[in-house]
Order: sequence, then structure tokens, then C-alpha cells
Amino acid sequence: MTQPGPTLELEASLVAQGFDRVAGIDEVGRGSLAGPVVAAAVIFPRWNSAPDELSGVRDSKQLDSARREQAAERILSLALAVGLGWSCHHVIDREGIAAANRLAMLRALGRLGVTPHALLLDHVRLPTCPLPQTALPKADCLSLSVAAASIIAKVVRDRYMRLADALYPDYGFASHKGYATEMHLAAIAERGACRIHRRSFRPFAPSLLP
Repeated sequence: MTQPGPTLELEASLVAQGFDRVAGIDEVGRGSLAGPVVAAAVIFPRWNSAPDELSGVRDSKQLDSARREQAAERILSLALAVGLGWSCHHVIDREGIAAANRLAMLRALGRLGVTPHALLLDHVRLPTCPLPQTALPKADCLSLSVAAASIIAKVVRDRYMRLADALYPDYGFASHKGYATEMHLAAIAERGACRIHRRSFRPFAPSLLP
């Protein structure tokens, strides 16, 4: 049975309260052992209903790579504004993943080009941001804006990891995107950490670090 996709109901509720521009925010890469955490923020126009072109938009984890790329193109063509932000592995190691995650989200907000009036987030809140925030578990399955943000962030991060694979071909980044697969863990055990690995994450014991 096909699960219903995300809708604009949460966005419409906030618009009805006077918040005309609602930004959905999400991030990817939180659990990866390498590379950045990437966040995106998406604001859609004030539609009465979502256009048919976005009917396939889902939480990025529910789509394969080809469908994510196609969805990202449609999102970019229809969105009022899209912003991207990231925190590199150095920031993650220095600040911790939770702080780096929030920093990436704040950077995405800052790069929207227009100021949102309210935010929809997947579970995480941004304590230093003064805008009204609605943070819900599985918001990427409920809100079209958050789902769209998850797709944009995932597509951008996957492209980064494919570039990293060309620089560090012994680790298989193009296939696992830095996550803790058997292949990746075996490569780490054999070769130690490369430049983009997060040294503060397991399984990086001091004996593995260059």
C-alpha cells in the first residue's frame, strides 16, 4: 500500500496565522563517518494545493538517486527560495555534530535570499534563531517544504561525496556516501582515516589517525 506523501497542511496552518513565508528545513549526513553535514531550506509560494509536478516529493530516504535528482530539479524550478548550508568535518570534530547540524541549518536560512516568517523543522529546533519554529518528529514525511529540503540537501551532499570518491578512491564514498557500511569500515581498518573523515566519530581510535 502506497503511503500518502507530505502535504502543505502545516504550511497552510502557519499562513492562516499570518506567517506568509514558511521555510521547511532539513539536513542530511548527521550519521556519516566522513564529509560534511548539509542542510537546505525551502520556501514554496502560497499555493492552495501543491502542483502536480511535486506529487513525487517524499522524504529523501524514500527515493532512489534518480528520483531524487528529478525531484530536485522540479523543486528548484517551482520554489520561491532555496538556501543551502553545511558544516565540514573540521567543524563537526571541533563543535560536535549537534552544534554543527544547527550551524548548517542557520547557514541555509541565511542563504535563502528572502526572509521567512516561520520555520518548519524535522525534530531539531534552532535556539539562537528568533523566528517562530514548529519542530515535529518525521516532519519530512508530513510537510512538503521539509521533504523538499531533505531532497535538496541529499542531492547536494551525494554530489559532494562522489567528488570525494575521485580524490580518495580507496574508501568507496560514491557508493556509501561515508556511512558505516561493511565496505567502508573495512577500508578504514586497512588504511586508517583520510582527510575528510570525522576524527571524533567511532571507529577512529588514536592508532588509526595519521
